[in-house]
Amino acid sequence: MTPAPAITLSGSASIDASPLFAPLTLRLEAAQWTCLLGGSGVGKSTVLRLIAGLETGAEFSGTITASDGSPVVARVAYMAQDDLLLPWASVARNVALGARLRGEQVDRARLDDLLRRVRLTDHAAKRPTELSGGQRQRVALARTLMEDKPVVLLDEPFSALDARTRADMQELASELLAGRTVLLVTHDPAEAARLGHSIQVMTAGGLTPVAPPTEEMPRAVDDAATLECQATLLRMLREGGR
Repeated sequence: MTPAPAITLSGSASIDASPLFAPLTLRLEAAQWTCLLGGSGVGKSTVLRLIAGLETGAEFSGTITASDGSPVVARVAYMAQDDLLLPWASVARNVALGARLRGEQVDRARLDDLLRRVRLTDHAAKRPTELSGGQRQRVALARTLMEDKPVVLLDEPFSALDARTRADMQELASELLAGRTVLLVTHDPAEAARLGHSIQVMTAGGLTPVAPPTEEMPRAVDDAATLECQATLLRMLREGGR
């Protein structure tokens, strides 16, 4: 894997000439997790999709650049809100989809280890219709973790999981994505307080940074600084980001 660059998105977006988000600058520091929170409809997922080079339905006026000057899109692994699993493919084949589409040989040892760590070994031969919502989300997470990309974009990757599994998968992702530049879009203040090296609250008017706890991530869910940061974020979200 090539070294993870910092990524900077600077600009504004509109839909049918109506502003989606005002001019802003979002910098993802190299090899760190940036958590982006905000109410529904402020453009968080649009920001994620713009960096991934995907269609958004919005008109973007601005720039997206990497600190090393290299193209961004080819270096991105992306996990959408919807799991986007192939219904006719097994769990194992869905997780290995990236390598198969590129015509590469699947790293079976890595695949088997990921399935074990997301607790899906016993479901490897099943089709998505045989899985629960939480299991499907873990398949999508494993597929993203299977990619060896320096920039990783995650859109609500743990939202369908129960509390215990969510905490476990947060810890797994933080371990396996160490050294990557990660953007996590989330509605969960506790998640951002636990995982963010940088935390930004997004509104239609722009971004407001919130200082994360100083402890190493992933932080303990019951740590006093984590709980204080969580409370600050929740208060800001309830006030509309002010």
